[in-house]
Amino acid sequence: MEITELRNLLKEWDEAVVWIEALVLLACLGLAWGVTRYAGYRVGRGNVPSNSEHKPESHRFESVWFGQHTIDGLLFPLLTLLLIYAARHGVALYQPVLLLKVALPIFVSLAVIRLFVRVLRASFPESASVKFIEQSVSWLAWAGAVLWITGLLPAVQAEMEDITFAFGQTRISLRTIFEGAISSSVMLVVVLWISATLEKRILRGGVGDLSMRKIAANAIRAGLLFIGLLFALSAVGVDLTALSVLGGALGVGLGFGLQKLAANYVSGFVILLERSLRIGDMVRVDGFEGVVTDIKTRYTLIRALNGRETVVPNELFITQRVENLSPGTYVSLTLNISVGYDSDTAQVMQILVDAALNQPRVRRNPVPVATLDNFGADGLDFSLTFAIDDPELGHGALRSAINLGILEGLRAAKIDIPYPQRVVHWRGETPSHPTRTDGGGKSSV
Repeated sequence: MEITELRNLLKEWDEAVVWIEALVLLACLGLAWGVTRYAGYRVGRGNVPSNSEHKPESHRFESVWFGQHTIDGLLFPLLTLLLIYAARHGVALYQPVLLLKVALPIFVSLAVIRLFVRVLRASFPESASVKFIEQSVSWLAWAGAVLWITGLLPAVQAEMEDITFAFGQTRISLRTIFEGAISSSVMLVVVLWISATLEKRILRGGVGDLSMRKIAANAIRAGLLFIGLLFALSAVGVDLTALSVLGGALGVGLGFGLQKLAANYVSGFVILLERSLRIGDMVRVDGFEGVVTDIKTRYTLIRALNGRETVVPNELFITQRVENLSPGTYVSLTLNISVGYDSDTAQVMQILVDAALNQPRVRRNPVPVATLDNFGADGLDFSLTFAIDDPELGHGALRSAINLGILEGLRAAKIDIPYPQRVVHWRGETPSHPTRTDGGGKSSV
């Protein structure tokens, strides 16, 4: 059978007028390139900011359709494939077709490779396994194209059909497993593409709140992946009614071993729905203080002011006390200072307020406030309360600058900062030896 197919291929080569097909193929490539180039130009111009100094022609709009250089995306091989398919039927009316017949599987393989490569790079840009998947898809696609061109594909399919595997009382052929794996892979890639498109185009343009955008993106991706998984299982031949048993087992597993994991996922959706925390908030939880950088469905990322980043399970935000240091547009901070009892309280309070107002990061509204809090053991205890708009920049250096200003102001006004004083009363027995006083006025026993 293989020899017959090869002989037919050689016979068609002798009978075909190859140069006519070559001209038709070049025309298809040129037309597809022109349409793709024009479409990429239009889309790229629509994505250039109005205040950009670059020309629309120099703007590269990287996407699944256009890639980075317009023709390295998915649109170019798809358009070429459609044009070649139409031209093949047109040329077949006047002469035998060979070159267009060979070009058809080549561009089918190229379209499949572009689809997998572009979608995987857009969905998992930092994954190390994407490169291996791209190479595997490329080898499989080009191998399928060679079998298609040489006419060996039906023979290979027949051989794979004869190889079967037994799963209990069911026998499945190698061809069914292979075709099911290809169908499920294509389905999952398409689902990833749709979810990424919805997240980047529709959600970012229509939803202004970042937390709601996040929960909408997570819900859409989870729902589409679930639907894609059902289609993939159906393509492989799995009976979907058996999933009821799997669902019952999963419920038992959640009740025992996976309850912490389920609690974190549920807590993540509760946080996003209630919007009690937002990305960018300054929070303190479990003794760790920092800025919320991302809210996942299982955990939340918090970056401290020193650059350290911690992963906090979402359950902690529901079951423990969480301090949100940025509920409004500013954060209030407090400094404490003690002065001597003979100090002018009005002058001290003015020095404290002036030291805060001398710092540009301190808000003028609300104005800094100095108060007398307590009559301490060593002096008068004052507190200075002020507000800042940028807690993410840290407040250690700001506290130091205000303390230095307070110290300079108190020293200039000759106001004492008291040392700790302690009075010790001795109630022991009267010494038996007489007390002597030396010439310097000192007494000794």
